[in-house]
Amino acid sequence: MSATLHTLYVVLAGVWLGGVVFTTSVVSSALKAMKWTEVERVAVRSVIGKQYVRVGSANLALLALFAILDGSATGFEPILYVEYALLVVLLGLVAAHGAYFGRRLVGLAEAEKHAGSREEAYAFAEKRRNLQRLSSCVSWTDILISILIAALAVNAA
Repeated sequence: MSATLHTLYVVLAGVWLGGVVFTTSVVSSALKAMKWTEVERVAVRSVIGKQYVRVGSANLALLALFAILDGSATGFEPILYVEYALLVVLLGLVAAHGAYFGRRLVGLAEAEKHAGSREEAYAFAEKRRNLQRLSSCVSWTDILISILIAALAVNAA
């Protein structure tokens, strides 16, 4: 039973990592290649994010559950506490990214679209671009932490 739990934990870590890498590197690059305005890209990214959150949230919840189950089956090796700490950080990053960045970017894009003047639109666009840069940093940090979790999960075998 312990080997099965561990295998499921490693597979879930790999699926999570694959999904995050795909959405951050492939989807983002594809959206940049589209001949849309930034406002349209933000809207499309928001729709993609809302769809992905269903799959990603379930995967992340199962990953956390199987990390705990794996630890209870193997006696909570010290390395698991590092994995648990990384999972807590990852959960926080994912929650912040979805709750703050996505909503705020959509709001700024809409404000830019409906701005009363060119200067006002530029100000909203500048805020949106700055927030997008920060969002990108959070996404790449998410990937780094996910790589560490997957590597630790595999090496804990």
